[in-house]
Amino acid sequence: MAGIATIKLSFSPLIRSSSTSFSSNPSFNGLKHSVALPRRTRFSKIYALSSNDIKVGTNLEVDGAPWKVLEFLHVKPGKGAAFVRTKMRNYVTGNTVEKTFRAGVTIPEANVSKETKQFTYKDGTMYVFMDNTTYEEFRLSEKDVGDKTKWLKEGMDCNLQFWNGKAIDLELPIIVKLTVIDTEPGIKGDSAQGSTKPATVDTGAIVNVPLFINIGDDIMIDTRTGQYNTRA
Repeated sequence: MAGIATIKLSFSPLIRSSSTSFSSNPSFNGLKHSVALPRRTRFSKIYALSSNDIKVGTNLEVDGAPWKVLEFLHVKPGKGAAFVRTKMRNYVTGNTVEKTFRAGVTIPEANVSKETKQFTYKDGTMYVFMDNTTYEEFRLSEKDVGDKTKWLKEGMDCNLQFWNGKAIDLELPIIVKLTVIDTEPGIKGDSAQGSTKPATVDTGAIVNVPLFINIGDDIMIDTRTGQYNTRA
C-alpha cells in the first residue's frame, strides 16, 4: 500500500519597509494650519468715568445709548449730597435732555470715535462715504446727516463718528469751498459796508454774499454759522 507523503509548508512573514513617517506636527505635505485670530474692532475698550470728571464734550453711555455732554454744572447744596447737572445730546436720535448724576458715581464712557472718510455719492436716501485706504463704504441716512446736507459736496472729506463700530454722525469741515450757481449780477468795485445779496451755491443752499460776487465764483462758507467767509 502506497504511503501518504506528508508535506510541510513553511511561511516566512513578509516585512515591507515603509518610508512614511508621521510627525506630531499637525502639518502634512508642507501645508500649515493657520489659526484665525479675531478681527480687532475699532473700539475694543470701554472706560468708566466718575461723574466728577464730566465736562463739555464728554461722551457717556447712558441706558445703552451714546450721549455727548453739551453743558454741565457741579452743584454742592447746603444740605444733601452733591450732584452734577448736565445737558446731553443723543448721538443716534439727536434728542437733547437734561440729566442729573450723583457726585462720584461711575458712568461708562461711550465708545465714540472719529475717522476721516470721503463723501462719494447719494444712494436714494442714504449718503455714502468711503475710506480712501481700504475703499470700505459707510452709510448715513438723511436723518443722520440732517441739515448738514446744505454744505455737503461729493469728494469732500468729513469726520464720521462711530459708536461700537457703526457710523452714527458726521462732522463737516469748519470752512468749505462752494461755487455760486445763481445770483444777481455783481457790480465791479462795489464793496459797500454790510451790503449783501442772496446767492445759491452748488449744494442748493442759499447764502448771503457781498454785492461783487458773481455766478461761477468760488466762495468759502463757515459751516458752523452758514455765513459767507471770503472769496476763494
